Amino acid sequence: MSIHEFIISIYLILEELYSIIVTQPLRSRGFAPALSDVEIITMQIVGEFLELDSDKNIWKYFKHNWLEWFPKLGSYPNFCKHGANLWHVNQQITSKLRQRFGSDNIHFLDGFPLPVCRYARAKKHKNFKGYAGFSYCAAKQEKYYGFKGHLVINFSGMITGCTFAPANCDERDVAPEITQNIHGLLGADKGYIRPELKEYYWYQRIDLQTPHRRNMVDLRPKEALRILMNARRKIETVISQLTERFKIQRIRARDMWHLSHRIIRKVLSHTISVVLNIQLGIPPLQLEFLIQS
Repeated sequence: MSIHEFIISIYLILEELYSIIVTQPLRSRGFAPALSDVEIITMQIVGEFLELDSDKNIWKYFKHNWLEWFPKLGSYPNFCKHGANLWHVNQQITSKLRQRFGSDNIHFLDGFPLPVCRYARAKKHKNFKGYAGFSYCAAKQEKYYGFKGHLVINFSGMITGCTFAPANCDERDVAPEITQNIHGLLGADKGYIRPELKEYYWYQRIDLQTPHRRNMVDLRPKEALRILMNARRKIETVISQLTERFKIQRIRARDMWHLSHRIIRKVLSHTISVVLNIQLGIPPLQLEFLIQS
């Protein structure tokens, strides 16, 4: 689809879901904003997909290219404030999309680093004191200070659960929080090996499957395990997309509220992109083919 069709499609999806979610006015006093909530969310979602990342870049892009479509686009501070105040709406829209398109009995679980700053600067860094922690990034082979994102996707690649926690928080402790509404098979890596966690999932009707460590006896069929681990690569693809296209590892926020908003809208942008691919009959995770110039 063209960029015009892309913007219109996102607006229509958001408009329908917004009318279901918001049944009463969000504001009880003051003047109504010039731009509607749906218009603001549309611009943010489109901007995130186009790799614009920051509120300022998104605002500039629509100010210079799409002012005819959004003639009431005001100042950058108002745009930024309006968007940040809609974080809870974004969260509910994401939830509705998962209910419609995310039903599945095969899921994958993994985590990824969200560094606030490098290890050497951590002691002087003033933001997120009491929230962030220290950990080690195996991919970059370095210590970092910040958070760790935790992600669950279904078999098609749609994000069905996402949160973030201090980097030093054990991912096995966070896993139950983002897998409450799933069932069936759950694939994960060796970092999630814990007998108590597997037993917990068993009572939740979830079959947690991970590769075994070298000192563990594995009686499972090798071919079935190979297929499962190959399928698990989908979550690595999703994490790569969140990192490269949606710049989720760039912590441009200075407090937890704004950081939560940034992560929520990036996840929503990825989710809507997957939904559009499904509707167009394109492989869900081939986001690069969604817009054809």
